[in-house]
Amino acid sequence: MGTVTIGVSIAVPEPHGSKLQQLRAGFGDAAAHGIPTHVTLLPPTEVDAAALPAIEAHLAEVASAGRPFPMRLDGTGTFRPLSPVVYVRVVEGAEACTWLQKQVRDASGPVARELQFPYHPHVTVAHGIEEAAMDRAFEELAGYGAEWPCTGFALYEQGADGVWRKLREFPFGSAVVPPQAGCPEHDSLTS
Repeated sequence: MGTVTIGVSIAVPEPHGSKLQQLRAGFGDAAAHGIPTHVTLLPPTEVDAAALPAIEAHLAEVASAGRPFPMRLDGTGTFRPLSPVVYVRVVEGAEACTWLQKQVRDASGPVARELQFPYHPHVTVAHGIEEAAMDRAFEELAGYGAEWPCTGFALYEQGADGVWRKLREFPFGSAVVPPQAGCPEHDSLTS
């Protein structure tokens, strides 16, 4: 069967997802239209295609243990000079994303892997483009904000054309979004 490149992420819903994707393309990021706007839980990972059923079973188990949580984006950040990335910051939901990505990459699971950099939930809006365009993305989105209830995540596969396509969604085990005040995201995931 060969290998495939997969990723696991939380989609940024409409209208925010397409708006940020259009802005990313407008900054000159050629990959923008091939990458749905998202918060990464598992970065691009090459796996044996025959392992996909086991990976899907693992992700379903992770999702069943998860609980919906509020996600909020606000302002920009950058990984420069270590990595040529400008992003929109995850200011609420970051703890829940961190918990989820640890479960997805758990050493006992089928997609155990180490990360190149420490995990930092974010939404990329510019990657590997000219410095002036990176500066423009950082400045123009400094006041950007969005929020939504995160109710699950999805498994994606990168095609030979470089485009990421959703294979399957994994809804969390409960449909109730916890209140935003006084309830840490981590507690809402494991309670």
